[in-house]
This record gives sequence, C-alpha cells and structure tokens, in this order.
Amino acid sequence: MDHSKSTIGFIGGGNMAQALLAGLLRAGHEPAALRVADPDPAQQARLQELSPDLGVGADNFAVAAAAEMIVLAVKPQVLAGVAQAVGPRAGQLVVSVAAGITLPTLENWLGAGTPCVRVMPNQPALVGAGMSVLCATPSVSDAQREQATYLAGAGGDTAWVEDESLMDAVTAVSGSGPAYFYLLMEILEATARDMGIAPEVARKLAVQTALGTGLTASETGSPPAELRKMVTSPGGTTQTALEVLEQGKIRELFGMALEAARRRSVELGRDA
Repeated sequence: MDHSKSTIGFIGGGNMAQALLAGLLRAGHEPAALRVADPDPAQQARLQELSPDLGVGADNFAVAAAAEMIVLAVKPQVLAGVAQAVGPRAGQLVVSVAAGITLPTLENWLGAGTPCVRVMPNQPALVGAGMSVLCATPSVSDAQREQATYLAGAGGDTAWVEDESLMDAVTAVSGSGPAYFYLLMEILEATARDMGIAPEVARKLAVQTALGTGLTASETGSPPAELRKMVTSPGGTTQTALEVLEQGKIRELFGMALEAARRRSVELGRDA
C-alpha cells in the first residue's frame, strides 16, 4: 500500500521528529501531507527548512485532528498533558516516540481502546541509517502496523517486539546506543591527536573506521566476535590493545552502563 500521501501529524518538532520527517521526505512522502505542531518559533523555522511545503504551526489539536496518524514526539515529562489535550478520533492511530512511557499509560491518557504504537527510534534516522523498534496495543490493526512500520522505516531499519517490557532494554541498547559509539570515536580522535596525528586526519580516522566497521558487520552478516577475531592477529597490536581493555573489565562496565540506562527508562515510565 502506498502511504506517501497519507496525512501524518507530528506533535513536537524536536530532534527526533526532525529525523523522522527528514526520513519521510527522503523516502518521497508528500511534504504537504506532513504537519507539525511546536510552540517554539525557532523550532518552527528549523522545521520549515526541511521543506517549505511542510505544514508547521503551534496548534496541537489542529494538527492532530487533520491527521490519519498522530506522532507524539514531545518530552516524556510533558506527554501526559499533550496526549490528553489531543483527543484522537475513534480508530485514529497514535504513535509515541517518548522513552519509558508505556502503552497502558498512553491508553489511559488517550482513552481505552485507542490504537497506540510505541516506537524507539535513534538518531541515525537523520541520515536514513536509524534503528527503530515498535510495540503495539491489541487494538492496532494489521494495516495500522503497516502504517507505523512505514513511518519508522523511512529513517532506517525496523523490528517489532510483542513483549513491551523489552522496550526499556531496546532504549538502553539502540536508543541510547549512538552516544556510546560517539564516545568511542571521541576517544580514538583525541588519542590520535595526542600521538601527533593532525586533527583533521585524526577525525577522519575515527569517523571512517566507525563507518566501515558498521558497514562490514551489516553487509557480511557475520557475528561481531568473528569479525573481531579476523582483525586480531596473535601477539599483534590489536591483541595487545584488546587485552588492556579486557583487563579494565570493559564488558562489565558496558553491561553496568546499559543496565543503568534500562533502569532509567523504567523510572521515566513510572514517573509519568
């Protein structure tokens, strides 16, 4: 089914909304069918830069009322008030990208039986390389699942989970995940500079190595552990570096970090 002309209304025009909008436009969605409500004039100006034909304004209710699918893209702390004010029509699909806010909570705010899909996208959706995981209430039809997959898929790859409790782990792994890789890139770049490599070359080494590594893992389909072993010659430079990281308990440290992120996602849902 062609969804490129369906009306999609975004409530909130921040970074994640902009990433999804950019993906939809890149995929060929009709700009005039995309509408966004945001109270910040500066944010409205940034949104309009995506396309002059986007419908941009400050009226949440007007945007929601005209949409076939509503995307709630505001901070979790203000989502309750926004959701309750929107008042979706009967059968209208509502998609939330707010971390930690559960489907039962959304239904409570929007009305029992409202078809709701929860999506956890990530920042690389800005360049069409994102990863989004989706979960739905029982009232969401197959056609609406297809709508939600279209929305999320415009920014990259998608996956569905049926057990919503897994969404907190998804948030920790892929939702927050880009920041972990950026931190590693920062470290590689800074250390390269400390070793005497010119700043512009140090940046290129870090960024291109990260890009190439991700592409290799994606294109080959081989397990990361197997690819790592292919780079690691016995007694060589890579093994020496990896031994230092293992001695520093990098696996345990990352495990603790992701578990902390997962717990915070749970807390955000409880505080809503």
